[in-house]
Amino acid sequence: MKREAFLLRIKPGKKDEFKARLANVSEEMKNAWKHMGYDNYSIWSVDDYAFGYREVDETAAPTEADKALCAEWIDKMSDVCEYIAKPGTMRLMYHCIGNVRKDKSLIRHRVFATLIKPGCADEYFNRHQALVDARGDEVPDGPETNFTIWCADGKYNFGYCELVRSYDHEMTEEERASTVAWETRQLGIMDWLTDDVDWMTGDKHPHIEKLFAL
Repeated sequence: MKREAFLLRIKPGKKDEFKARLANVSEEMKNAWKHMGYDNYSIWSVDDYAFGYREVDETAAPTEADKALCAEWIDKMSDVCEYIAKPGTMRLMYHCIGNVRKDKSLIRHRVFATLIKPGCADEYFNRHQALVDARGDEVPDGPETNFTIWCADGKYNFGYCELVRSYDHEMTEEERASTVAWETRQLGIMDWLTDDVDWMTGDKHPHIEKLFAL
């Protein structure tokens, strides 16, 4: 199984139509995606961006009809959106997969969007790679699982994370201080599009919206 992400720009004045089409995907289309091996497939939007995340069974054997239907869907959507980055082209900036819950009622999502400042993509990657290196072979049980961050064009960053509900708690003072220290430096290399650290900065950003889930 592999993980894929893609990024779309919604065309001016087309967001309501974009949302309506995703809200009314046919069962035939959903079945074609399943036959393509797509699982845990969701599409999220903030401003005029739409971010897609899915897990793909590489042993799937879709029919030619399935492939044709998927191609037709992409073609039909071209009047309301366009790719910034196609599936399989986004750079994986961070990963913490851990113990993934198949039962999604056990998790809540944290999906976010940021824009990396010019020349800062490598610093962003290196900061997160240091976390991966420090973790080593550990397989975290939570609270963050199935956590990946993807980048398009060296600037558009989207993160997909499944937070395990059983770990939910109020932040301790130590956790709060650690978060503030991490995010303070992050604010030097990126700008937020979503409201994840508005509690810290006092800014006002929109919350990312889930438009589709398979």
